[in-house]
Amino acid sequence: MQNLRMRMMREEDVPSVTTLNAGASPAVNILTEEEMSTLFGLCDIALVATNREREVNAFLLSLAPGQPYESENYQWFENRGIRHQYIDRIVVSPSAKGTGIGRALYESVFERARERGANEVSCEVNTDPPNPGSLAFHERLGFRLLEEQWTKGDTVKVALLARSVY
Repeated sequence: MQNLRMRMMREEDVPSVTTLNAGASPAVNILTEEEMSTLFGLCDIALVATNREREVNAFLLSLAPGQPYESENYQWFENRGIRHQYIDRIVVSPSAKGTGIGRALYESVFERARERGANEVSCEVNTDPPNPGSLAFHERLGFRLLEEQWTKGDTVKVALLARSVY
């Protein structure tokens, strides 16, 4: 079992996070380092988990409402008018799966959302291409399906999910 440590993401983590993100495709869309850096700048919660060698083995990026983020999924949640904390992406390396780090990263988001007065944590999971492991993970955490939508020019179908923070 790995000894993983969570900490706030730093700008110097962007290259490692970008590489880890690319390895998780098609579960998440691939971003360039510049796109990842821009997304990181929009996030009020950006966490990484590192191993003993200080290599990034997992990360989570989350945005508060009101950000100038053009994601179709983020905009869908924004248009609902409910105070939410949006998780844009979480990636856990194969070597860190099963360690509980995914749940720990999410618990940090739930705590921050409660502190901010948000009503729910929101996110999306690909259903086409399918990502059954992520859907099962979110179901175990108590997320519920709100709607499904096609994105990226009707090439990706996502389940739009939310969970109360209370």
